[in-house]
Amino acid sequence: MTKTKNRRLRFYFAALAIMTTAASAVAQGSGVAGITEATQMVTSYFDPATKLIYAVGAVVGLIGGVKVYSKFSSGDPDTSKTAASWFGACIFLIVAATILRSFFL
Repeated sequence: MTKTKNRRLRFYFAALAIMTTAASAVAQGSGVAGITEATQMVTSYFDPATKLIYAVGAVVGLIGGVKVYSKFSSGDPDTSKTAASWFGACIFLIVAATILRSFFL
């Protein structure tokens, strides 16, 4: 057997094992209750996580503002690129938190 055939055979056995395990878990009957409880637990963490991401974005914005100001004060010609990168990082954090919240809640 070649390596490709061995890999394919391992993949099929792993898929069969996963399907068998999933089928036995669903057959037990408490799968729906467990999934519902897990969903509620995960969604309960979104509000604090979103606020944490907003706080991190604020701190990153403050640090970026100080760095841009120090570069501007020293006359560095690279100031606009630095300002754009820090501003982009802050916008990314805020947009990522908002999009994740809208997808999962």
